[in-house]
Amino acid sequence: MASSGKLLVLYGSQTGTAQDVAERIGREGKRRHFTVRVMSLDSYAVAGLIHEPIVVFVCATTGQGDPPDNMKLFWRFILRKNLPSKSLTQVKFAVLGLGDSSYQKFNVVAKKLNKRLQQLGGHILTPIGLGDDQHELGPDAVVDPWLESFWNTTLQLYPLPVGKSIISADICPVSRFKLITKPKETVSPTNQCIQTDSKYNQLHPFHARLKTNNRVTSPDHFQDVRHIVLDTTGSGILFNPGDVVMVHPQNLDDTVEEFILLFGLDRDMCFVLEANQSDCDVPASLPQPCSVDYLVRNYLDINGIPRRYFFELMSLLSDDEQEKEKLKEFASAAGQEELFSYCNRMKRNTLEVLHDFLETCRTLTLEYLIDLIPPLQPRAFSIASSQKMFPDEIHILMAVVKYRTKLLKPRRGVCSTWLSQLIPGAQTTVPVWVKPGTIRFPKTTPPVIMVGPGTGVAPFRSFIQDRASDHIGGNVLFFGCRNCNKDFYCEDEWRELENENLVTLFTAFSRDQEDKVYVQHIMKDNGALIWKLLSQDEAWFYIAGNAKRMPDDVRESLKEVIKREGEQTEDESERFLIHLEQNRRYQVEAWS
Repeated sequence: MASSGKLLVLYGSQTGTAQDVAERIGREGKRRHFTVRVMSLDSYAVAGLIHEPIVVFVCATTGQGDPPDNMKLFWRFILRKNLPSKSLTQVKFAVLGLGDSSYQKFNVVAKKLNKRLQQLGGHILTPIGLGDDQHELGPDAVVDPWLESFWNTTLQLYPLPVGKSIISADICPVSRFKLITKPKETVSPTNQCIQTDSKYNQLHPFHARLKTNNRVTSPDHFQDVRHIVLDTTGSGILFNPGDVVMVHPQNLDDTVEEFILLFGLDRDMCFVLEANQSDCDVPASLPQPCSVDYLVRNYLDINGIPRRYFFELMSLLSDDEQEKEKLKEFASAAGQEELFSYCNRMKRNTLEVLHDFLETCRTLTLEYLIDLIPPLQPRAFSIASSQKMFPDEIHILMAVVKYRTKLLKPRRGVCSTWLSQLIPGAQTTVPVWVKPGTIRFPKTTPPVIMVGPGTGVAPFRSFIQDRASDHIGGNVLFFGCRNCNKDFYCEDEWRELENENLVTLFTAFSRDQEDKVYVQHIMKDNGALIWKLLSQDEAWFYIAGNAKRMPDDVRESLKEVIKREGEQTEDESERFLIHLEQNRRYQVEAWS
């Protein structure tokens, strides 16, 4: 069969990993002489799908089985029941999912998409691949063999053009962009004026004034948790309980300075970017012209853990034989276990890796640094306030991320550290926009049971405040922390609402006694109340917090309560829980 020469790679990516894999497929397609397009699913005109010969879908799953933001429009379209069952009979496709098996709905978006494309008549090129962040080698443990299978099948159907061979992976690609320097006076300051509509997004955030930035844990507590208040006056931003505020952080001053010194860059140098490859678009989030300082501070993720392509491209650019050999090893399939130990296990960041390959750094141009280092991603925080109670504010309850590995320097969360260091005032602003969260609260007034240990209580504070503003009770909160006198967030607020009979509060302080007590233990102690609320009063049940073990432990405790108090069998209690989930009366918002 003659080669069509066309390959479309579509991705749904929340944190950038799926986009990174999609771009890798695109590069491999070019080496095989395909004309390749790589784009997000919502950037693609979906009506054209019926004319595509080969399509690869790379999809992440977010939250509790939700599609990423940049594929939500596509998702709604492809799931429409009125689409003809033979719409995609001309299309050959392959689906690669990226997920985390610690979540109950592991890779559910990719699984649903794979099934739906078959229902519409599409032909599978290779079985679905399900990458797992929890694998000791990360998603590449699945991605590598999946890609090998995909290319074997694809090249059988669409052979290489006559006289052509696969372009060697040892040939360095040209940089995606060329950089043209500009005089400093041509650069305008970043526009931070208030916009008149509420359509804020990553490219056009609202710059909210920082009103307060208070530590809410005791000074001797191991963790610094902040209650941050942002002023949204004049923004027109609207939100509901359960929504999230997106924050675009800056890299920290010390790391920006270190990066600029490492490469001997002039922070005041200004430039414009132009596409060097026909299928590349200049990043819309970079001002044109742009300064080096802005690029490093606001765009390059210099503190992120570098991905495999970073080492592949570095190896092609290196002139130092010893470093080149090590970089090639890290980029190879055989070297993934060692790379995982070097980078992921230690949480070694890009800036630290660059210091380990100083000779190679001498050969890197700014153009290639933009290719090597992915964009800094926004962070999502559950909104911890009600717009009814605080109409011109958004509150955030945030733990400042700081921990140690075997590396000398402590690991720091870029966004949480940056936010924690900001000083409130008229000149201090934070770029934000609001999105729907993964949980939805009832629009009517049934009882609601909320399990929110630690900062997981944030969305429940928003909901409880919303109801309290209308004097609506029936709010049962299970809150857990380490110590009553060190990290009992919003204690005074909960006590006041208790006195007004608007909240029923149950607490678990895990370190205040010899035996650790968690929220799931307190749930069992109050099983009769929980069962009455669920079985007789049509209550809704919510969990929010850390994804590691807590959501599963809480679910198991709830299942035990249903078995014991409802006198049900194992199967009956499981069916009861599934019924709650199907009716959205059981929802989880968890993060890792």
